Amino acid sequence: MFKIASVDSLTINFGNEISKEIASDVQKAYLSLKSLNIEGIIEIIPSYTTIYISYDVFKYDYSSLCKLLDNSIDLNYEDNSIKNIINIDVYYGKEVGLDLEDMSVKKNLSIKEIIQIHTQKEYDVYAIGFAPGFGFLASVDERIALPRLSSPRKSVPKGSVAIADKQTAVYPQSSPGGWNIIGRTAMELFDKSLKELSPLSVGSKVKFNSISKEEFLAQGGIL
Repeated sequence: MFKIASVDSLTINFGNEISKEIASDVQKAYLSLKSLNIEGIIEIIPSYTTIYISYDVFKYDYSSLCKLLDNSIDLNYEDNSIKNIINIDVYYGKEVGLDLEDMSVKKNLSIKEIIQIHTQKEYDVYAIGFAPGFGFLASVDERIALPRLSSPRKSVPKGSVAIADKQTAVYPQSSPGGWNIIGRTAMELFDKSLKELSPLSVGSKVKFNSISKEEFLAQGGIL
């Protein structure tokens, strides 16, 4: 379960598969540890199947910290904070949905059907990374799931809504990327002035809503 990551960090592994059950265990363990504010733990970062922890080596050695964590993790932890569904308005136009037409051909679906499928469900935030505010959301309907591009783009525009395998996400900033781009949002998902930096956090739920080009531009969207 525990594994050394570096001289001052370790990982806790909850399984080898990406699943709702394992993600739930990761989330409960993460929230239970975070709620304790354990002195000497510097950072706790959850992902799909693991939790990364960095710590003060002058306070703990690896063995003593593992024992402490093992006694502290609560997989029955209940998060009583109220989390609203985060609604993200998306313009699914061809000029911003760079891979919509290709997806339409590969999946034998109309663009309208792709949009309907992508917007019909709520997604869970399973992990945050690789960039601040970049939330990995799952699970995408198999009908519109596509692998990453064979040749990543050097620059993906800020706000791009994308799919890779059974995950979907929004690029909070312009950056290189290999996901399939299907739309764009004007919503800010990373803001240094905010205490939490991003409205997305592990355990949040996200709903995408299709809007018109005019609505997108009125919200401050850029084509």
